[in-house]
Amino acid sequence: MDAPPSSELEQVDSRRLTGPNLLWSRPGAVLDVRLFPEGQPLTPGSARRIEPAVAAWRVEARRILDAVGWHNEELAWRQFPDGASLALSAPVDVLYAATEVNEWAWRAALRRQNADAPSLGEVGAAAAELRRTIDAERKPALLRLRAATLRRDLRFTSDDDLVSVGSGAGSRTFPTSDLPEPGDVPWHEVHDVPVALVTGTNGKTTTVRLLAAIARAAGLAAGFSSTEGVQIGEELVERGDYSGPGGARKVLRDRRVELAVLETARGGMLRRGLVTDRAEVGVVTNVAADHLGELGIADVTALAEVKLMLRRVARVLVLGADDDALVAAAGRLVPPEVPVVWFGLEPDRGVVHGARCRGDAALLLEGNELVRYRGPALDSDGRRVPWGRVVLARSEELPLALGGAARHNFANALAAAAAAAQLGLDDTAIHAALASFGSDPRHNPGRLDRHDVGGVTVLVDFAHNPHGLDALLATARALSPRRLLLVLGQAGDRDDEAIRDLARTASRYTPDRFVLKALRDYQRGRADGEVESILEQELLRLGAPPDSIVRVAGEVEALRSALAWAEPGDVVLQLVHSHREQVLEQLRLWQS
Repeated sequence: MDAPPSSELEQVDSRRLTGPNLLWSRPGAVLDVRLFPEGQPLTPGSARRIEPAVAAWRVEARRILDAVGWHNEELAWRQFPDGASLALSAPVDVLYAATEVNEWAWRAALRRQNADAPSLGEVGAAAAELRRTIDAERKPALLRLRAATLRRDLRFTSDDDLVSVGSGAGSRTFPTSDLPEPGDVPWHEVHDVPVALVTGTNGKTTTVRLLAAIARAAGLAAGFSSTEGVQIGEELVERGDYSGPGGARKVLRDRRVELAVLETARGGMLRRGLVTDRAEVGVVTNVAADHLGELGIADVTALAEVKLMLRRVARVLVLGADDDALVAAAGRLVPPEVPVVWFGLEPDRGVVHGARCRGDAALLLEGNELVRYRGPALDSDGRRVPWGRVVLARSEELPLALGGAARHNFANALAAAAAAAQLGLDDTAIHAALASFGSDPRHNPGRLDRHDVGGVTVLVDFAHNPHGLDALLATARALSPRRLLLVLGQAGDRDDEAIRDLARTASRYTPDRFVLKALRDYQRGRADGEVESILEQELLRLGAPPDSIVRVAGEVEALRSALAWAEPGDVVLQLVHSHREQVLEQLRLWQS
């Protein structure tokens, strides 16, 4: 196979891997490289031309690792359609230096492909310079403290500024620049709190909030991080998107926390890996097309593998049984020693039937009942106890489900209840939270907020991909509106086909009116009006009447346009991406 010219190969990203990640469970450095054949469309054949470059990188990476003295470090790589991720493991205290080692190896690989491989002298000179960089970054005290923590089977959390041993109420945190020796740590005061990691394409934040509500109903001080912020108990301590490692560390270091629930978004998982090397439970709500084409994730199959990264750290996985891509990926990737609890709205699906035949635990919606099937156990005499069926709640008891219209929230409730059971929270607390959560708009802000404005039902939600939009439009239609209006927009970082797919999803529910909003804060390099034009053209192609589509300048302007058109009995579904507080404040003013 001919190697591509080095001019066609481009390094597009280089980053540290601080925790368990897509490639393995080791810390290290990874760089993404892509193949760009000049003037030629990428095909499976042309994409495979990256392999000679990867082979050259493996040779040069091994040479430089040995030259700097990292003889026991390993290499891993993962191919994607137009390139590859190339990783090398490294000591956890020198990961910035590790990125430089990896970048040198890639540059050397390009030279090797051009028959100009670095000489032994050049490798030696590069290694000497890299060793100076490594020595300047070394933190021997961090390694000693980490080793002592892991020997005690405790969580160890570190970043550039702080190092923590234990977690939550049992944590102790120190400045990275002034770490104690292991003998000076009061280990008798250090312990861990239960941790749940929650990921998926949609439903993450609602599931996180609901699981935290169950913990509070059980009398525990719950802390959680999400796309909405960091909350400890009833206090919102940080507002904003904290679904990455930074938000998780804030929760794990807060000594008020007795149980931690951490939303774990795709971006942070790919850029840094997981924030902890152990969790009591990992939840994957679902997997659907979103952010494809970023960080080497080209399709839903690859995205499912990212979400199932939780298998590397979770003692138990809670997985959505209604999601074909997730079920298939779990069958390939989840090892037998990691138990799986399935949840779903379709009790007759094959994976659920298999779980029931084996006597595994599962949580299902059966008719109007949310049911937990408990796996068999042994009684005090060692006899096998039959499978048990426990009704956790009836569907009409859940305010979150809007009388059954918001069917997707039954799935979120089952996911949270399954995780709660694995965390040892009792059924009384689970029922209490399910029966109350969602009765107050403050419970789940930004997720299916319902408002009545002069007889017009306004639903406000953050949904931003076809899968989420589909669930919300199904909810809106289930409310039997006289007419339906959809406020629609999209960020500019999606490709044209993803934007058209959003329009196709909307079109299936035949809204009577579309308000297309400009998202000036999220244009991401696109021209003014470009995203709205793509949406409008696709809606028109699918048969939307031209006079059913209007375009406005922003979120609040979209709401005003919608309510100027709407009449009593109508439903307005407003997807809010920015300026949510202004939208909600405007709704409160109109309701008062």
